[in-house]
Amino acid sequence: MRHEVVTSDITVVGGGLAGVCAAVAAARLGRRVALVTNRPVLGGNSSSEVRVWVCGATSHGVHHFAREGGVMGELLVENQYRNPEGNPYYWDLVVLDAVRAEPNITLFLNTDVREVAASGPDDARRIDSVTGWMMGSERLIRFDGPLYLDCTGDGLVGHLAGARYRIGREARSEYGEPWAPEVADDITLGSTLLFYTKDTGEPTRYVPPSFAKDITATPIPEHRIIRAGDNGCAYWWIEWGGELDTVHDNDRIRDELWSVIYGIWDYIKNSGRFDADTMSLEWVGALPGKREYRRFVGGHTLTQHDIMDQVEFDDRVAFGGWSIDLHPPGGMYATEAGSKHLYSTGVYHVPYRSLYSVNCTNMLMAGRDISASHVAFGSTRVMATCGTLGEAAGTAAALCVQRQLSPRELSERHSSDLVQTLLRQDGSIVGLAAHDPADLAAAASVTASSYLRSLALRPNGESRELTSDIAVVVPAGPLLESVSLLLSGDGEVTVEVCVGDRGQNYVPARQLASATATVAGGQPQWVRFVLAGQPVKLPEGLPVIVVLRSVPGVTVHLADNTVPGVLALINQPGKRSPDDQMPLGSQQVLAWRSIPLHRRAPAIRLSPDTNALAPARVLDGYQRPYGSGPHMWCSDPTDDEPWLRLDWPQPTVVRRIDVIFDDDVHEDLINLHHHRTPGRELPTLVRDYVIETAGPDGGWVERHVETGNRRRHRVHDLTEAVTTTAVRLRLTATNGAPSAHVISLRGYA
Repeated sequence: MRHEVVTSDITVVGGGLAGVCAAVAAARLGRRVALVTNRPVLGGNSSSEVRVWVCGATSHGVHHFAREGGVMGELLVENQYRNPEGNPYYWDLVVLDAVRAEPNITLFLNTDVREVAASGPDDARRIDSVTGWMMGSERLIRFDGPLYLDCTGDGLVGHLAGARYRIGREARSEYGEPWAPEVADDITLGSTLLFYTKDTGEPTRYVPPSFAKDITATPIPEHRIIRAGDNGCAYWWIEWGGELDTVHDNDRIRDELWSVIYGIWDYIKNSGRFDADTMSLEWVGALPGKREYRRFVGGHTLTQHDIMDQVEFDDRVAFGGWSIDLHPPGGMYATEAGSKHLYSTGVYHVPYRSLYSVNCTNMLMAGRDISASHVAFGSTRVMATCGTLGEAAGTAAALCVQRQLSPRELSERHSSDLVQTLLRQDGSIVGLAAHDPADLAAAASVTASSYLRSLALRPNGESRELTSDIAVVVPAGPLLESVSLLLSGDGEVTVEVCVGDRGQNYVPARQLASATATVAGGQPQWVRFVLAGQPVKLPEGLPVIVVLRSVPGVTVHLADNTVPGVLALINQPGKRSPDDQMPLGSQQVLAWRSIPLHRRAPAIRLSPDTNALAPARVLDGYQRPYGSGPHMWCSDPTDDEPWLRLDWPQPTVVRRIDVIFDDDVHEDLINLHHHRTPGRELPTLVRDYVIETAGPDGGWVERHVETGNRRRHRVHDLTEAVTTTAVRLRLTATNGAPSAHVISLRGYA
């Protein structure tokens, strides 16, 4: 046996997506990171060992422009390129490659941390070291350093260090949460095993093991959906153990889950009720996917009110959007629905104060063990959200080490610096603009070869009868005088111009103006709706939504949606999310759905022209859609040689150019097999481009040529510092979009 000591700036324990994103974020900021995990693969519950698909703020299409950015976004976009079929082993490689690409990360797989040395009084504990046993290698490794991140999910490191935590459900009276129980208890969400099936093409038999449960003697067949051809994602409800201790009873929970899986397969194969003669089990999980255990107490405890009220924390460092998703204590044996869901109207924010321990002075946490109530945890626990929390915690850790501060001191003195650092790294923050004093672009003027001024979606031959209200989110402004739509049929049609009630809420909340016109004659015709009175001045900070009220007998003609910021929604009151088991009630975000018109919208024209896609947008600091537009420059589709340039009033030294391209954050990407997104490259991403600087003779000097780009955030270090008066970005090809899209263009010395 070997005894070793590893010294790093930051030690991240836990190799799930929270730990991976934390390690990558800290390493990119120049810190030496030890990433320690007790599994042979990275990815945690998303890995090939467990195979839970990565959910996040999009909530599978409920929320709009909500896919995560930063490191988590990179993983999803890269997986789409490499692995659109959702092979779990390919996903493992995407995650592993992301870690191995960072020279500042040292990875320790199969290393089970089981000892923590900590010191100090109860209200000021400090981790001195953690020690792990590398299984199969007989290496006992002590990890030393000034800062530790607990990304273990179960919160083992913090527990051993004496960090304060909660297990179970708080009483309703503690935070006033309507979804909390009247009396506190130690009940948690249970654990799940998944399975894969395949069609062998020939009859196969199945002899159940002796421990397979007779599920006809349980409530399962009556209260859960069982189908022969479903994949493992459909069986997320095979959950149990919430009334036990999901850590100490882990093996008992696994055995019970196994008994039900093999019993369900016996029911499918041998009951005679299913067409499954040629079906076989391809894979059954052996490692329970845990949902909940310890939740640490931090500087702020996120609650149901924070999520539903979408509280705009000054120190917000990440966002979420998955529903508050709670499951019955009895899990798969419960007679009630397997889950209940409560949705905020749009994405919500998570503050930095929820990511550091209130009493362990050098520990941050990320993932499902952050400081949140049980109810709020029902949303923050999903893995894409955990990944964004990891990036925020890793970034904070890097700043703490650099400035020799504790996580709490960073919060008290420099939380705005943390937010701005995350924005510079393209982190997942909504509604805040970047203000980077080192960005040379702030002193430059920006121009472009063209920009998309006229918002006019042309018909594609498809149509839809107006049996439901249709809303179109449009990047309009600053004024709107009229709306024209391609309609046919007979009837009186009303159009309303509305806004959402927050910058990230794409649900009509307040009407600004309306107009009515008559459609007659049955043939397709452009119908102009002139808004009453003078042109409407549109608010900059709220989404603009044109609502077309339903008129049976009138048909709206559709267009392919290729304009950034345009989003079509159909009002389907009474409908539910595919994963939702609760009545719609007042959750209007569930009524206005984009899925039926995905990548399409009504053929529409706005007057006057819009400046929402002008080149100045690349300097406004916003890196995600928010308010009245997508905050990007979009070239005119007729522009065959688009370019974007920065000009300085005097010669400026430039050493690095950063570009953020459009990766269409409305597209709901998935890593595994819950659903498929067609294509490999995102069409909106610029594929080929050239970076040039102005030379002393007035010509352009080529500094970098890129082909085959498939990433959103690109950082280009020039071969040498250049003194110049201008930088030009020439966009020579996209991955399919008719225009070039650029969100941000920056320069650094």
